[in-house]
Amino acid sequence: MSDMRETIEQRLAQAMADLETTQTAVARAERELADATSTARSPDRAVEVTVSAQGDLTELKFLDGKYRTMSATQLAASVLEAAQEARAVMARRVMSTFEPFTRPSDAVPELAGVNVDWHKIFGPGVLDGPGAGEDRSSSSRLRDEINEDTED
Repeated sequence: MSDMRETIEQRLAQAMADLETTQTAVARAERELADATSTARSPDRAVEVTVSAQGDLTELKFLDGKYRTMSATQLAASVLEAAQEARAVMARRVMSTFEPFTRPSDAVPELAGVNVDWHKIFGPGVLDGPGAGEDRSSSSRLRDEINEDTED
């Protein structure tokens, strides 16, 4: 009986140590991502967008004066395409940073990793990549949706 108690106490101590290590690592990862940014250019290279780890737009640059010859529809599509790409890159970075915490503990396999619904966190389409599972690219759909807006 005492061997079983020691084993349970040892496993509990190991689980507590693992939890503390994980909490420290999560805090470190959060600090690492606090000031992280991702920058992407639109496919037409007219726009450069920077987003935060939360996917918020933090900087927008119009490159080489290309915006001057673009219609409002084209410019809007370029901005949105660059923003979507930057968000997708940042989402993958966040996932990569936190992925180790989704695995079960090596020392105490009964402690499952955290189950994360990445699509719920980042929203639809961010992780799917351009045109994933669809016949039309996101930029074509986006341009069609902007063209349908007649309030210009």
